[in-house]
Amino acid sequence: MTLKRTILLAAFLCVTGAQAEAVDINFDGQFTQGGLVIGQTAPGSKVFVDGSLVRVSPAGEFILGFGRNAASEVELRVVLPSGSSDTRKIGVESRQFKVQRIDGLPPKQVTPDPEVVKRIRAESALIKDARKIDTATPYFLSGLAWPIHGVVSGVFGSQRVLNGKPRAPHSGVDIAAPRGAIVKASGDGVISLVHQDMYFTGKTVMIDHGFGLSSVFIHMDEILVHEGQSVKRGASIGKVGATGRATGPHLHWGISLFQTRLDPSLTVPPMPTKK
Repeated sequence: MTLKRTILLAAFLCVTGAQAEAVDINFDGQFTQGGLVIGQTAPGSKVFVDGSLVRVSPAGEFILGFGRNAASEVELRVVLPSGSSDTRKIGVESRQFKVQRIDGLPPKQVTPDPEVVKRIRAESALIKDARKIDTATPYFLSGLAWPIHGVVSGVFGSQRVLNGKPRAPHSGVDIAAPRGAIVKASGDGVISLVHQDMYFTGKTVMIDHGFGLSSVFIHMDEILVHEGQSVKRGASIGKVGATGRATGPHLHWGISLFQTRLDPSLTVPPMPTKK
């Protein structure tokens, strides 16, 4: 993965009777609120996170994801192919998030009428269903990259205050770019959702990266892919716009592990700066 790296080597000592087995677990990523971590353990092992079984590839790779309000530690249990196991607690760093104020939005987009609320709920259900996909192929191992280069105008986790009214925290990053600029796939995967006109998000695309990891790209001016299409990192998937609830041309890029929103900026190197 192309991640900001915090490598931890955890030597688990797994005991069965008089015999002891040790296995190194390699982690790539950041154990912090909003962080995505790729783990690798012995092939054939089972991995449990806070008591829940997670998908593990034949080579031993698995994913951990920590939401904006993640607890201060996670319990990781590994069961080796032999049946021996061990459990460890791993700390998760807390973060301070900004407050972002956005004014000048049409009142109906801040407080929609009842009929529009029905539409919003139906569209939200489509996105939620796409985030339930649990593909067994680890497309994410291709690594992730910025879908477009530009000025980061909105950060993950910031409290949104719209026209003076507090709303849900920002669930991704906003990248300001000219209308019509090409948006590229952030990683390998399969297009899991295409919608031409969502109330809040406008022209919307989602990519399934495998193991429950997905990306969403919203507010686009044009969509260049279709549902079910396989894409490679860097493939053109759309063009920057200002559709849906947007005050100007930009791309909102979000990453989720199932329904847990993650910070895309923690999965890629720093945004390149123009020379």
